[in-house]
Amino acid sequence: MGILEKIADIEAEMARTQKNKATEYHLGLLKAKLAKYRTMLLEPTSKAGPKGPGFDVVRSGDARVALIGFPSVGKSTFLSKVTGTTSEVAAYEFTTLTCVPGKIHYNGSAIQLLDLPGIIEGASQGKGRGRQVIAVAKTADLILMMLDATKGPRQRELLEIELEAVGIRINSAKPNIYFKVKKGGGISFNATCKLTYLNEKLVQQILQTYKIHNAEVLIRDDHTVDDFIDVVLGNRKYIRCVYCYNKIDQISMEEVDKLARQPYTVVISCESDLNMDYIIEYLWKHLDLIRVYTKRRGEYPDFEGGLILKSGSSVQDVCRNIHKTLVDDFNYALLWGTSTKHSPQRVGLQHIVDDEDVIQIVKKR
Repeated sequence: MGILEKIADIEAEMARTQKNKATEYHLGLLKAKLAKYRTMLLEPTSKAGPKGPGFDVVRSGDARVALIGFPSVGKSTFLSKVTGTTSEVAAYEFTTLTCVPGKIHYNGSAIQLLDLPGIIEGASQGKGRGRQVIAVAKTADLILMMLDATKGPRQRELLEIELEAVGIRINSAKPNIYFKVKKGGGISFNATCKLTYLNEKLVQQILQTYKIHNAEVLIRDDHTVDDFIDVVLGNRKYIRCVYCYNKIDQISMEEVDKLARQPYTVVISCESDLNMDYIIEYLWKHLDLIRVYTKRRGEYPDFEGGLILKSGSSVQDVCRNIHKTLVDDFNYALLWGTSTKHSPQRVGLQHIVDDEDVIQIVKKR
């Protein structure tokens, strides 16, 4: 029996098993086996046979956004509109057959936008070059899921299922679980809160499925069985996702209003140029990027060439962004902006900078 047949059998057994207290152990083990087989499917251990063609694109810019969606939802049109990059557009499906990169320039930053081929149902199992498409999505800082506003909610559900199956967790935080495999001592289980879904017996059974007999487990929040399996596997990607509904000029205002009120959602029309500026601003906001301006002693700040950094960056990150050796010569920094108590404030390497702060770095003499 192949891996796909085993996955189908486990999914069928899970579907016909009633969910209650008596079956929670059985379902937990089934989920562990299912995750194990899906990992084997995505990362085959056999080295036989040549590698298939991939979508290797050199990472450039300050952030990377991956366009994912079913065929003919307007991904290529969107890329052409916001980046000026020409991507083949036609009225038939599967027009884009490879990855087409483009760049969005906004607030002094360069955001790399990847137009990926349309994926189909079953992409996580390798159908329609789905594995290559989703592998590229794993390298992105944000996923922009293009959806057709004229179609129902099923398209969004199918895409979420495909992303979930390959280990991409969208709009969710990494589970607050400490897990470490040891060489001996058995399984040490502790929890700092009341657990609803997990217990020591279930955790031990799940670990035995992966042939782990010595480990330390500390659960700091009320997590589910799926969350614990994700931590054990250790190959999950937690990526923010923005849902973009295209073709809103073809539906009623009531339907547009209903879609726009959903979380992490933007409604646009590529053909009518509706909301195109707002979606760029929305992407910038959810990429968590900030601008920091530099200043030389006795001169005005350079507001033209600011540094683009991730939110939560420190003065040390600013120094490394300017030059990798600047940290070694660093003495202190003078900072103007919202991250300081007074301006200017003398700060060290560990100080966290805010958006639009101005920094002057003083080197050692």
